[in-house]
Amino acid sequence: MRRLSLLLPLLLLGMGLGDAEEPGPLAPSGAQCLQHECFAVFWGSSSFAAASAACERGGGHLMTVRSTVAEEAIALLLQNRDGRLWLGLSLSPSLSCTEPARRLRGFRWVTQDVRTDYTNWAPSGPRCGERCVTVSRPELLWEERRCEEPADGFLCEYNYGSSCPLLPPAEGLAVSYTTPFGARGGEFLALPPRSVASVPALGLELRCDEDGEGGRLRWGRSTPGAWPCRLDSGGCEGTCSEDTGRPRCSCPDGSVLGPDGRGCRSPCAGAPCDHHCVVSGSSFVCMCDTGYDLGPDGSSCVDKDDCATEPGLCEQLCVNTMGGFECRCFPGHRLVDGRCQPESHCYRAPCQQLCQDVPGGYRCGCYDGYAVDRLDPTQCRLHCNDSQCPPLCDEYGLNCKCPEGFLLDDDELCVDFDECDMNYCEYNCTNHPGHYECHCPAGYQLVNDIECAPIPPEGTEGSFSGDSESQTSAPQTPVLHTPVPSRAPPKTERLHPGALVGITVGALLTALALLALGYHLAKKRCRPPASMDYKCGGPHEKELGLQPVSSGCAGPAQKL
Repeated sequence: MRRLSLLLPLLLLGMGLGDAEEPGPLAPSGAQCLQHECFAVFWGSSSFAAASAACERGGGHLMTVRSTVAEEAIALLLQNRDGRLWLGLSLSPSLSCTEPARRLRGFRWVTQDVRTDYTNWAPSGPRCGERCVTVSRPELLWEERRCEEPADGFLCEYNYGSSCPLLPPAEGLAVSYTTPFGARGGEFLALPPRSVASVPALGLELRCDEDGEGGRLRWGRSTPGAWPCRLDSGGCEGTCSEDTGRPRCSCPDGSVLGPDGRGCRSPCAGAPCDHHCVVSGSSFVCMCDTGYDLGPDGSSCVDKDDCATEPGLCEQLCVNTMGGFECRCFPGHRLVDGRCQPESHCYRAPCQQLCQDVPGGYRCGCYDGYAVDRLDPTQCRLHCNDSQCPPLCDEYGLNCKCPEGFLLDDDELCVDFDECDMNYCEYNCTNHPGHYECHCPAGYQLVNDIECAPIPPEGTEGSFSGDSESQTSAPQTPVLHTPVPSRAPPKTERLHPGALVGITVGALLTALALLALGYHLAKKRCRPPASMDYKCGGPHEKELGLQPVSSGCAGPAQKL
């Protein structure tokens, strides 16, 4: 509504209204259009509801008056004619009465808002129960009225996003306009979409519509081509000429005529190019992104096999992709900064300590003092090549470990023990640091690393696999063993002083027990009988037999 203030002086200077020459029942008596709004006045008795419906049938609504500029537009439309006209302001049925403290007294515009910078209520004050508003000359006061009562007419408002300008005047050519809501006249400031311009002298009828390219509103017609150049340059967006006797449009370089024969557009508009269109004079050329070739039809783009057309793009493998290519490496290599480098298998190796890349794989290794475990080559165990080595202890020196085949001596040294003393070998045995070696006599061969079996005679099948001749003629390589005893050999440890005391006390108690047992047996053997005395046993006991005596070692003799 505020945009009306920019053009209102033109209205007041006499830029005329559209008049209905023979107004019908729905034709406005007067109208004016600006760039985005049109206003119309309809005279005729009607209720508020009927007036609102009539405005909506024309694509608008009852007029909203939010500023003094709108009031001035009403004054221009009324043309000094008296009467009450409905405005688009009403009170909701849910409210019991008006609210004088509020600017619109609780009323709302038909657009369902209360925004306004202006009010002009009649001095009679609010009247409860009268829920619609009219405006009348001369002061254009707002008066509350019952919605069911008829008013003398109503004011409509129409809103548009854009409009067409008036056709430029041409000598001898009168133009009459008709708006979509029924207003007719020869002078408007602008015309809304779907308005029609009639030029009787040329038998021409034009319509305000979108041109189909940029969505702009332009005067045009359904028949393609230019009309006479003296009226708005024949509708040509470029230049209009009648050199051949007929009006014809032409466009500047870099553009071509559109489908309507009047508008100008880029040659690339609607071009079938897959990727890019480049204007070339009055035509166009299709182009493709890098990695594509233009197809035989001159518009489609086909992927180019870069690997086939440009050898040497990649160091090892080249894989074509849509619009490009991808470099890859052979197995065992990986791409680093665009180059293929051998891939280290040690990245994924489960080695406990050390790892070394070898052809086709990796090899686990160990630190000094360790050796690869025979049962699990990824693990390391303590190892010593001498008869004694320092132990591996924790940071507090409390928990020390020795290699297999060694014993901890005084918590300071790991000393090799002689496994040969434990009779692992069937015949001869040689002790080595941490392990031992079994030997067999002549005519025998080592089996199971520790047993000896006779060598089968030549030409016979023995119970052992392999070449018998090579077994008898070739010297036998001794096998070194790390013993796996049935029970762990005892460790040499210092005796605690308490243990020595316990051993001594135990020995004394054992001696006392033996003395007591000897005394008890001697006493039992020499005890006198209950009815007679016997001689003490001596060397001639078997020869003498049992003889009663008057006296002996047991006491006085008793009579029978």
